[in-house]
Amino acid sequence: MIKVTLGNNVKRTTVILDPNTTVREALEKHNIDYSVGAIHLDGASLNPGDMDKTFDALGIRDKCFLLNVAKGNNAQAH
Repeated sequence: MIKVTLGNNVKRTTVILDPNTTVREALEKHNIDYSVGAIHLDGASLNPGDMDKTFDALGIRDKCFLLNVAKGNNAQAH
């Protein structure tokens, strides 16, 4: 089993998941909207196709952070 801290910019929760769970399954099961922002696994952006890979296939064996980081419009060019 893997200890996964998942969430977004505002809220995070820790859950225990089977290593054969896909990233997409984990996010959907815990109502994380991945359609906005970027998905990060242990601080690295996921590549196309990674959403349907299992944690085991991505090399996660013990614990990780799975976060949807929404980008804001705070920065403005002058």
